[in-house]
Amino acid sequence: MSQFAVSWNLSRQRFKDALDGLTQEQLNWHIHPGALSLGEMAIHVAGVEVSFAHQLAEEPLDAFADRLRAAATDGVVNDKPFPFGQEEISLPTVHRALDVSRGFLEPLMQAPSNDVLRKEIVSALGPMISGEGALARLAFHSAYHQGQAHLIKTSPAFPK
Repeated sequence: MSQFAVSWNLSRQRFKDALDGLTQEQLNWHIHPGALSLGEMAIHVAGVEVSFAHQLAEEPLDAFADRLRAAATDGVVNDKPFPFGQEEISLPTVHRALDVSRGFLEPLMQAPSNDVLRKEIVSALGPMISGEGALARLAFHSAYHQGQAHLIKTSPAFPK
């Protein structure tokens, strides 16, 4: 297991645990205009994983995985609409997204080749990064959003 996989597995599981048991209303609630909902946040996490893994391994994407890839940036770091509507963001959709992205990324996280580590890809924020930089970012990305999830879930206005 690589040094990246240890952190990624831990932080990703904690993020997923923070979402378990939430209702569709809770998954789609926005703490303020312009902020991601918890459901959008989960699909975004999956989208960044798919985007980076797709660029590193060049595996083909089906229609669902391609929509996930778009969620890495669309409606998050650009002005395009988020690729999933509120009516379809549910706990089963969130779990599917995280399962699909795990399938793409886990082999790279577990045992990245030297070619993967050296490969140059486009990050979700725009600049070029190495495969090593991509895996390092992914090792903490879900933890970053898990902290946000905690703040959202503890908001006094969060749906009960």
